[in-house]
Amino acid sequence: MTLFVKENGSKFLLWSLLVVILDQITKYLIVDSIPLNEIGYRVTPFFSIIHVHNEGAAFSFLAQSGGWQRYFFMFIAIAISSALLIALLRTPKAHKWTCLGIALVIGGAIGNLIDRVALGHVIDFLLFYLKTDSFFYAYPAFNVADIAVCCGAALLVIIGFFGKEKK
Repeated sequence: MTLFVKENGSKFLLWSLLVVILDQITKYLIVDSIPLNEIGYRVTPFFSIIHVHNEGAAFSFLAQSGGWQRYFFMFIAIAISSALLIALLRTPKAHKWTCLGIALVIGGAIGNLIDRVALGHVIDFLLFYLKTDSFFYAYPAFNVADIAVCCGAALLVIIGFFGKEKK
């Protein structure tokens, strides 16, 4: 048995590269144009583009943990990206949706990993919220890499439950 499939999904790594490039460009534009912890643009009554730093994971998990979490999340991103790269190289390219899901997660993980290594935190800038005279709820801010991870993971879950790609 060979370790990798001859006609594998390696070409889907271009999607990972696209995610990393879009993620880093959008973060650069945010840092360059919006002061930290400020609302840059109110796009709609429920969506704004802001500039915040997240030292934790999703929903700022462990953000206030004293700094060790930076290295923990870096290790997790490297481990998951490595495992998914191996999975992608073992997946036939005919399994397009599986390859795409894996590639999106890899790209998102690497996009946020770049921030953690270079800056010590992740830059988030998309903020959705509900606001009335007596109520305010904001969904935690996120970025392009987060979108890619969520979409890729959702795609893999959907395939796992409903879609059996031809072997």
